Amino acid sequence: MKIVLLVIGKTDKDFVKTGIEEYQKRLVHYLPFEMKIIPDIKNTKNLSENQQKQKEGELILEKIKAGDTLMLLDEGGKEFSSPAFSNFIEQKMIGGIKNLVFVIGGPYGFSEDVYRNAQGKVSLSKMTFSHQMIRMIFTEQLYRAMTIIKGEPYHHV
Repeated sequence: MKIVLLVIGKTDKDFVKTGIEEYQKRLVHYLPFEMKIIPDIKNTKNLSENQQKQKEGELILEKIKAGDTLMLLDEGGKEFSSPAFSNFIEQKMIGGIKNLVFVIGGPYGFSEDVYRNAQGKVSLSKMTFSHQMIRMIFTEQLYRAMTIIKGEPYHHV
């Protein structure tokens, strides 16, 4: 199974880039992982929040292929402990999913079209993090999930 993290806009904080790169390097030992970047929308000051969500939603859905399983990283999603998230990932692997795509939306969330096309929502915390930090937190949690699945000592209970 391949996991894709789909994000809007480049990561511009060096410390976040470094963290993401570290966990990406570690993940290649477990499964294919890729972070795909959708360029920021131009002239957002001329758009309402809803129009911006709509445009971002169209760009997100263009990246989803038939057969992909779309999961939204969303504050209203299901919260997991790290072991429960590893079980969630393992069940997707066992279930024969080829591409599991997690999406971090723009600053105003997702359009209704994106919500309708998603197979689920995951929340990484009740707290709010920047879109940049969520990229690193998700990548670390995915790495942690893989070490739990493999019974490796990275995760201490």
